[in-house]
Amino acid sequence: MEQTIDNTSGAAGTRTGHFLKQNLREYGMLLSLVAIMVFFQVMTDGTLLQPLNLTNLVLQNSYIIIMALGMLLVIVAGHIDLSVGSVCGFVGALAAVLMVNYEWHFVPATIVCLVVGALIGAAQGWFVAYFHIPSFIVTLAGMLVFKGLALALLNGQSVGPFPETFQKLSSGFIPDVFGGTDLRLTSLLLGVLVVLTMVVMAWRVRGNQQLHGMETEPMVLFASRNAVFGMILVALSWLLATYKGLPNVLIIMFVLMVAYDFVTSRTTIGRRIYALGGNEKAARLSGIRTERLAFYTFVNMGVLAALAGLVFAARLNTATPKAGLGFELDVIAACFIGGASASGGVGKVMGAVIGAFVMGVMNNGMSILGIGIDYQQVIKGLVLLAAVCVDVYNKKK
Repeated sequence: MEQTIDNTSGAAGTRTGHFLKQNLREYGMLLSLVAIMVFFQVMTDGTLLQPLNLTNLVLQNSYIIIMALGMLLVIVAGHIDLSVGSVCGFVGALAAVLMVNYEWHFVPATIVCLVVGALIGAAQGWFVAYFHIPSFIVTLAGMLVFKGLALALLNGQSVGPFPETFQKLSSGFIPDVFGGTDLRLTSLLLGVLVVLTMVVMAWRVRGNQQLHGMETEPMVLFASRNAVFGMILVALSWLLATYKGLPNVLIIMFVLMVAYDFVTSRTTIGRRIYALGGNEKAARLSGIRTERLAFYTFVNMGVLAALAGLVFAARLNTATPKAGLGFELDVIAACFIGGASASGGVGKVMGAVIGAFVMGVMNNGMSILGIGIDYQQVIKGLVLLAAVCVDVYNKKK
C-alpha cells in the first residue's frame, strides 16, 4: 500500500515537473510580473500599489494593451505593424477635428474613427497579403504617411478640449449603485464576480480537455495558479474600490481580452492564424485562404489602433501632433516579452497582456524612483532583448 502511494506521488511529481518545463515561459512571465510588482512596491515604500497610482497605471497602459491584442495576431500570423502609433495619433486628431471643430456628437464621430481605422488596416493589409510586399516596408511607409497626415489635420497645433461625455471613455469610472464613498461596493463585487467566472470557465475547459484525452494542467498547479491569480485580482479590485472604483476603460480592456482569448483558443479562425504563422505553405496546402486571413489581421489591427487613439485622446483631453509617438515600440515589445515568437505561430493573449503590464509597471516604478528617461529606455531595451533570447534558446532546445 505504501509502495503504491509512493509510486503515485512520484508519478504526480514527475508529471507536474514535465508540465512546468513545457510551459515554463507562461508561468515564468506571470511570476516575473508578480516579482517586479513586489520589487517596486518595496522600493517605492508602498507607493506603487496605492489606489491612486494603481488607477493611473491602468489608464496609462490601457491603449498599449488594446493595441497589443491586435499586434499579437499580426505577429502570430508572421507579420509586423510599425504604423500603429501613427494611426493611433491620426485617429485621435480626426476625432478632435470632428468633435471640437465641427461639433459632432461623440457617438457618430467614434463610429467614423473606427471605420477609418478599419480602412487603414485594410489598405495596408491589401499590400501585404495580396501584393506580397513585406509588412515591415508597408507599415513603415504607413507610419510616415499617417504621422504626416495627423500633423496636416491639426495644422501643427493641439486641438481640444473634448466633450465631457467623450472624456469619460478614459477618465470615467463605474458608478456605484450602493452610493458608497469610502468603498465602491459595486466595483468590488464586480471584481469578485469576474474572478469566480474565470475560475468556473477554467474548470470547464480543464474538464473538456480531460474528456477528450488531452494533456491537462496538474491539479496542484491548476488550483495554486487560480487561487493566487484570483486573490491578486480581488485585492486589486478592493484597492481600486477604495478610490473611485473600476475605470470604464478597464471594463473595455477586460471585454476585449476575454473576446480575443476566446477567438485565439476556441475558434477555427484563431487556429488558422496560428497555422498561418507556423507554416504558411502548409496552411495554404491544407485549404486555408492565407491571403484573406493575413488581410483580416491587419483590418483588426487598424480598428484596435483607432480605438486606442480614441482612448488616448480622451485621456489627454486634447489631440496633439506628436500623439502616438513611439507607441509601436511599446506594443511590439509587450507582445515579445509576453512570449510571442518573432518568426510567427506562437503567442497567447494573456502573455501579451502580461508583457504590457510588465512594461507599464517598470515605467511607472522607475518614474516614481526618479530614474531618468534615458536609463529607463536602456533597461526596457535589455528586458526586450532578454525575452527574445529566451525564445530563441527554447527553440534551439
